[in-house]
Amino acid sequence: MKKNQLLLLIALSISTSIFAQIKKSKDIAAIKKMCGCFEVTFNFSETFNYSDDSLYIPSKNKTDRALELALLIKDENNELSIQHLLQMGDNDNAYIVKHWRQDWQFQNKDFYMFNGDNNWLYVNKPYKEVRNQWSQKVYQVDDSPRYEGSSSWVHVDGKSYWENTTDAPLPRRERTKRSDYNVTERGSRVEIMDYGWLHDQDNRKIIRTDSADDFTLAKEKGYNTYKRVSDDRCLGAANWWKENYDKWEIVRQKWYQVYSKNQDLSLHGKVDNKRLYEYLFSEEYSTKETIDSTIDSFVK
Repeated sequence: MKKNQLLLLIALSISTSIFAQIKKSKDIAAIKKMCGCFEVTFNFSETFNYSDDSLYIPSKNKTDRALELALLIKDENNELSIQHLLQMGDNDNAYIVKHWRQDWQFQNKDFYMFNGDNNWLYVNKPYKEVRNQWSQKVYQVDDSPRYEGSSSWVHVDGKSYWENTTDAPLPRRERTKRSDYNVTERGSRVEIMDYGWLHDQDNRKIIRTDSADDFTLAKEKGYNTYKRVSDDRCLGAANWWKENYDKWEIVRQKWYQVYSKNQDLSLHGKVDNKRLYEYLFSEEYSTKETIDSTIDSFVK
């Protein structure tokens, strides 16, 4: 190889590395913009249905509003974790609900992919499939798995967004009312906006069985806006998290042990007629011993 060719290759390699670092920095900045205090509007509407049942009743339109605090609880070069807390009432009389959590991991290869009926399949993806991508791992209120997927953040024409389609359990608003399907295919677009951020969804309600191909029962549009407000409005949630952080750190560490086994995972929906969050939301379950044994009881 001639000297000039070698120098050109070295220059291209350095340029590519610098570009990748700049791109990654933009990705991290976009993810961190999802943190703060937000007025949230949740909007869902069933758009089409494909049922053969003439008596099929579509889900009613759903609109809710909430005040939500999103806290950055892990800030590492290749992993960021954001805990969401719902706050009802003003700071002096706030009622707090631990909400969902999202973990963002750079070039993550280990996935738990939902497969219906409280079952998740472990998948180890090759590096070439996740190169320069970020996985978003979404967890239930009790830090059990929900759904996850990997895609690239896109920064173009003044926009920053991340898009992915993956299977998920039914959301609570549907699970308590519908039993005619068992998988929600979530088509998500997370976009950073001037007012905060947007979670735009195009979902499919799927019937999945071992004996037949997936059947799409209906489609659904979701449009959830996170409008940033003063952090002072979420002081009640911030103080609650300081008081309860240690307990939920124990919960997360226990789940990390479960996930680190890198094998298919199945969970009981209830144990002794109670869901996992009903145990963990109770003050009776605050020690490592009680938390670990309770989570173990739900793992099949």
